Amino acid sequence: MISSPESISVLPNAIEEVHAFWIAGGSCDGCSIAAVGASSPSVEELINGTLPGIAKVVLHHPVLAVNAGEEFIKPFRLAAKGELGHPFVVLCEGSIMDESLAAKTGGYWSGLGADLDEFGDPQPIPSVSWITRMSEHAAAVIAVGTCATWGGVPAAANNPTNAASVMDLLGEDYRSSLGLPVINIPGCAPQGDNITETIASVLLFLHGLVPLPEFDELGRPKWLFDETVHRGCTLAGYYEEGTFAKEYGDKECLVEIGCWGPVVQCNINKRGAINHCGGCMNVGAPCIGCTMPGFPDSFAPFYKMPPGTQVSSTISKTTGTLVRNLRQMTQAYHNKTHKWIEEGHVPSGWGHIEQPSLLDKITHYAYQKLQYKGSHKPGSNN
Repeated sequence: MISSPESISVLPNAIEEVHAFWIAGGSCDGCSIAAVGASSPSVEELINGTLPGIAKVVLHHPVLAVNAGEEFIKPFRLAAKGELGHPFVVLCEGSIMDESLAAKTGGYWSGLGADLDEFGDPQPIPSVSWITRMSEHAAAVIAVGTCATWGGVPAAANNPTNAASVMDLLGEDYRSSLGLPVINIPGCAPQGDNITETIASVLLFLHGLVPLPEFDELGRPKWLFDETVHRGCTLAGYYEEGTFAKEYGDKECLVEIGCWGPVVQCNINKRGAINHCGGCMNVGAPCIGCTMPGFPDSFAPFYKMPPGTQVSSTISKTTGTLVRNLRQMTQAYHNKTHKWIEEGHVPSGWGHIEQPSLLDKITHYAYQKLQYKGSHKPGSNN
């Protein structure tokens, strides 16, 4: 969390465009694919400048660009020297790999563009070089995806690249030209809307139109990552009632077949994957913790019941049996009209409706006494 928000500056209101430089490290390009699938707002809305209060975004993306070669690289060079003439943000996709290791064998891990060496031969410019130099002049540096935010899969144990995050590269004391630490949007890949919404929110702030959006102690947008997956899960009701999936494809809670949702901070179930559709648990897939700094190692082996689940699911099964039976009993009564209850018969031709047992009737009587305590029961003068 930023200790002194007063030290953060904003852009002049006269700014009509902001440049966005997308730089890839050790990545699969999944974050790029997620971003172009965003709809609220969309990338098209950002680059066309159709969002009120937000300057037009000039996107420099190595895959989406229509120019190539030195014509494409020139704005990067200017931005790295602080000579672009426009405010800009740096968007990092992929982990930061240790180029000193690759250099020992005359290679490189990831790069963009080329410079001539002393022999006049073109040599790739490592991505880490661009990020380090451009971050000095950037209005904001945004790490997109778990590889960029925490290191991700390329930084897994025993990896050969010594991969790390953008925060690891720039350090905790880093501040952008306007005073912002690194902003992190985790996910493998993040939902596109999480990416574009954060960018739009930051741009609105940098223009002085809204307060600084709230970020947590790890630089995540707090309004997106404050809650756990489980709290927004469509299957969470089964957990409460103590019923759990036994195999993939079952409709019940997935924690006993490897879901880490109760401890993972992510909004995938609320927002969906693309255009509010899909999302891991929404389509029956257990959460494997891909938004968390400990991913992937801390969540291995995937699809195995987390140790803590043995305790929590046992408690849930114990209490859930009672809760589930009481709810089913209440539901059965609420599926009948007052007339049907009085007559003891449901005139449905679709199937036989079981009549309540003596225990059910006694329980329902006590339930109604509590329900209407302090108020009048409909149709009653009492």
